[in-house]
Amino acid sequence: MICPRCLNEDPDFFYLGSKGWYCRRCIPFARVLIDDDVEGVELSPIHEGASEYTLSYPLTKAQLEISKECLNNCLKSDVLIYAVCGSGKTEIVVETIAFALNNKLSIGFAIPRRQVVLELQKRLSEIFLKAKVIAVCGGHTDDLDGDLIICTTHQLYRYYQKFDILILDEPDAFPFKGSPVLHGIAKTACKGHIIYLTATPDDILLEKVKRNELKVFTLNKRPHGYPLPVPNVYTLPSGLRLVLLFRWLNKRRNFPRMIFVPTIKMAHKMSWLLNKFYKVHLCTSKTDNRDEVIQSFRDEEAGIMVCTTVMERGVTIPKVDVCVYCADDDVFDRASLIQMAGRVGRTFLCPIGEVIFVLRKKSLCVDTCVKELKGLNHNEV
Repeated sequence: MICPRCLNEDPDFFYLGSKGWYCRRCIPFARVLIDDDVEGVELSPIHEGASEYTLSYPLTKAQLEISKECLNNCLKSDVLIYAVCGSGKTEIVVETIAFALNNKLSIGFAIPRRQVVLELQKRLSEIFLKAKVIAVCGGHTDDLDGDLIICTTHQLYRYYQKFDILILDEPDAFPFKGSPVLHGIAKTACKGHIIYLTATPDDILLEKVKRNELKVFTLNKRPHGYPLPVPNVYTLPSGLRLVLLFRWLNKRRNFPRMIFVPTIKMAHKMSWLLNKFYKVHLCTSKTDNRDEVIQSFRDEEAGIMVCTTVMERGVTIPKVDVCVYCADDDVFDRASLIQMAGRVGRTFLCPIGEVIFVLRKKSLCVDTCVKELKGLNHNEV
């Protein structure tokens, strides 16, 4: 037996109920009988003129080359765009989106995290002014039909066999990473080919590359041409770590700063301590009003945010500096460290900034991250 929705073949997950066999692995998304046809959302025809778009800045030569290659290959093969943080991955696939809309091909843009879905929906609505661009995620599921559907990977179960092209952003990110259910649902939502976008491909994608199962296009440069910020690493005992943190906060008071910590418990402790001296925003996976917290942080010219890895991807804060506190913690892997460092220097307004990693002990993972960023700057990766 094979689950038609999540592609599970493990017999331990199948159960014979009163109405027939069904898969228990993907039952949180509603029960699907093995012998039944899976139904997805009925999509309306794409609006005339939906493909018209305007970018706020022209693509660089390197971006244009990858944009063309993506468009030329995505209808006949899966594609991986391996591009560094802040390199304009969204802008690179705009031409492909426009082609799909112009040719009445259904296209979806799936992202693991809700906050990024909402930000991307706003950005693409400003690019495709005549298209109906919708966000489908927690708290936004009333309207499921649009010309361009931006959704969390959890919401892909609603779109069984609906997308001619599926753009899958950050496939190495939690909760998509390591989830065979979400991997299966993504495959069955797409009746054509998948475009993967990431700065940190995981072993699954790299194995696909080795087996020549997808086309790979690499971009090591941000559009403004400045190198990627490379973290300064400090290995210090407990008291000195805090002294360093306060000095860092006081040194660049005119810039917004993000302090990443490994756990929610530490985030609360750090926020409580810093609030004695500064106004601090706190953002974790348990923050109920996360959207409001992030917007409040954006509105301040020199705010301070203490956060967990929930903020490591997809969020652009102009002029921000970053500190990863206890960067040697096992919670942070190579990909998350690269992504957190990648929050810095993303905009033309402020293409440079400071990243520091504060450690309790030496870390091979940190060393690997620093080495990789240096290699990307010299086109050695």
